[in-house]
Amino acid sequence: MELEFYGATGRVTGTCHILRVNGVTVLLDCGLIQGSREDEALNAEPFPFDPTAVDAVVLSHGHIDHSGRIPLLVKQGFSGPVYTQNATIDLCRVLLLDSASLAEKDALYRRKHPFGEGDRNAALYTREDALRALDTFVGVPYHQKREILPGISIRFMDAGHILGSALVEVWLHEGSVSKKLVFSGDVGQYGSPIMNDPDTITEADAVIVESTYGDRLHREIDLTLAELGTIIRKAAEGNGNILIPAFAIGRSQELLYFFSQNYEAWELDRWQVFLDSPMAIEASRIYWNNPELVDENAVAFRNGKTWMPHLKNLHFTSRPEQSQAINAIKSGAIVIAGSGMCNGGRILHHLKRNIQRPECCIIITGFQAEGTLGRRLVEGEKEVEIHGRLYPVRAAVHTIGGLSAHGDRHDLLRWLGGFEHKPELFVVHGDAPVKTVFRNAIQSELHLKATIPQQGEIVKFT
Repeated sequence: MELEFYGATGRVTGTCHILRVNGVTVLLDCGLIQGSREDEALNAEPFPFDPTAVDAVVLSHGHIDHSGRIPLLVKQGFSGPVYTQNATIDLCRVLLLDSASLAEKDALYRRKHPFGEGDRNAALYTREDALRALDTFVGVPYHQKREILPGISIRFMDAGHILGSALVEVWLHEGSVSKKLVFSGDVGQYGSPIMNDPDTITEADAVIVESTYGDRLHREIDLTLAELGTIIRKAAEGNGNILIPAFAIGRSQELLYFFSQNYEAWELDRWQVFLDSPMAIEASRIYWNNPELVDENAVAFRNGKTWMPHLKNLHFTSRPEQSQAINAIKSGAIVIAGSGMCNGGRILHHLKRNIQRPECCIIITGFQAEGTLGRRLVEGEKEVEIHGRLYPVRAAVHTIGGLSAHGDRHDLLRWLGGFEHKPELFVVHGDAPVKTVFRNAIQSELHLKATIPQQGEIVKFT
């Protein structure tokens, strides 16, 4: 009975941990590595296990850094089930097909413009691979315990992160040994819009906990919204556009929710708002069609409306030609587009046409991994490369920190404080300095044993 740490140990993205019990192998998540070109090249490296020998995958939620290598796993021979919360299946159908399309387009581009002699210009996986992977998904509702293999049972609890996100309880039995492992996936904020608070779990022998924002506290949501409103009103005076790189799942829905609630106060009637992401548009429909998974305020907001959100100047631009037409608008456009870290997608085309214009502004609303264009903008670089060309950054760049779907240090410690006994904690899914700060906070404030595992490290349960 052992746990091997693999993905999201040396970095934030690419979550994957390996459980071996009773001769079977289970993966906890199988995510895509995101960041710099060098980081993303690691996705094509061999898995440290035989994919044909994996018996099942347990997926905490749909975000691509947790789910994005499942099609590659299937491509290389995995044929078992992928257990996940029901709504995650719907979101993964959107996310994984989009990821495959991007991989195919990237491969086509690199065949014409190779990065170097050793460039691997084959797509990581195709849409056909993604569809085969989706056929292996098995939906499990929240709060339902299920045996998935001999000696392994799971239960999904609400993580409050995005729709369908789960805290994963895993019961392990081998011979006379019984242990309970809890895997946090990504933990949401308490009191966040749309999503419910993370469920409390009281019992565990060991806990794998994320640490994305384990070194800081988010701003109060009221202050964050006040700042966002001020930026939008001030931007209207500059006669430019507002670009908001946003994750298609979670962040885009939150932004539109806030726009609807603050339509008059933020003077949004002066703007045309574009949700320029086919993935975000479809994800919004999925959110809208699962009212049982969102909080009371979101349900009340939904009642009486036929489509979310209720904005008379909102445009859904799913087709490429609709997106291209936005680029002709010199003033009065708020464009919400992917990707959230500016490392691909339609936002790059809008940045190329607006980033040099001082009357425009860019609003960063989510985590930006090291090596991404979004991270370089947050860090204040004066010149950035987009599609092989350098662009001076003259647009104002604003970072709004309080909208994160991830809990901050206080939220994470609050969730860990729900355990009634003293489980051993393993801190993952964070930049190296952040993990150290959070590990120290756990030990000083909760008096729990916490370690930072390295890639390939194995823990045996006895």
